[in-house]
Amino acid sequence: KSILWFNGVNGNQLGLIVRSWFSSSGIDFLTPDTFGQQVAYMSRPKGEIIQAHIHEPISRTLIGTQEVLYVRKGRIRVDFYESNRTYVSSTILEAGDLMLLNTGGHGFEVLEDIDMIEIKQGPFAEGRDKTRFVPEPHEIRYSDESPN
Repeated sequence: KSILWFNGVNGNQLGLIVRSWFSSSGIDFLTPDTFGQQVAYMSRPKGEIIQAHIHEPISRTLIGTQEVLYVRKGRIRVDFYESNRTYVSSTILEAGDLMLLNTGGHGFEVLEDIDMIEIKQGPFAEGRDKTRFVPEPHEIRYSDESPN
């Protein structure tokens, strides 16, 4: 599948992965309006003009931090966790893949030298932004689907 949702046991949408081969025509908004980050895929023909515009300074209230990772080179394993630190499943990202981390926890193992870009709300609040944890021992369960 070219678009994968990783859901927790209570239906929490932990993450969205858009594989490098995903394609759609026009504009395809991939995330719900309830997310603090919006991911859209756009396919536009040569010569089309996208009108110049300004984004107005509207107020939004965000709780938590969502991250977007874009893998430029290499391979990395992503482990998804519930907010209570319970392991859910894993998948591998490769060059060209994009991932939105919405809620819950996550960890990584770099499988090949990797170059990636991270986008999130800033600035980083050192000491308040994240809680690191050592996961309970578990068997890695690769999934291209949520366990639900």
